[in-house]
Amino acid sequence: MGTSAAESVEIDSLGRRTGPRRQHTVEEKLRIVQETHERGAPVATVARRYNVNPNQVFAWRHPYRRGLLDPNAAQESPPMLPVKVSTPTVLPTERARVAEPRKRGRPKRSSRLIEIKLCNGHSIVLQGRIDAEALSRVIDLLVQR
Repeated sequence: MGTSAAESVEIDSLGRRTGPRRQHTVEEKLRIVQETHERGAPVATVARRYNVNPNQVFAWRHPYRRGLLDPNAAQESPPMLPVKVSTPTVLPTERARVAEPRKRGRPKRSSRLIEIKLCNGHSIVLQGRIDAEALSRVIDLLVQR
């Protein structure tokens, strides 16, 4: 296998390969990985023989163990899985606005009550003094769901 004369390999000043990457076929990967499983065949030695980085060979061994380097398996079509399509959740299109607190005058002594009705039928009821910043964060979280 090795490097052919037509394949140009460029090396930078630190000795690193800078040219185009070599694409290995499934059959080549399978042959190299199987050779590393032979008795007395270290991965580094096999990788050097084929001019491949040993780390790359180790990476190919993972799909090999799962049966993914079988050239016949790659040609088979994957099984189809059942899919259920459901109605999407409807979210508000506008961000809820929080009223600015009044800066002048005395606040009204009326009972403060806020009720937020959710599309799933639930509701949130807030009574008494309401922290506008906290309420804004809660609404933001609900909108994100």
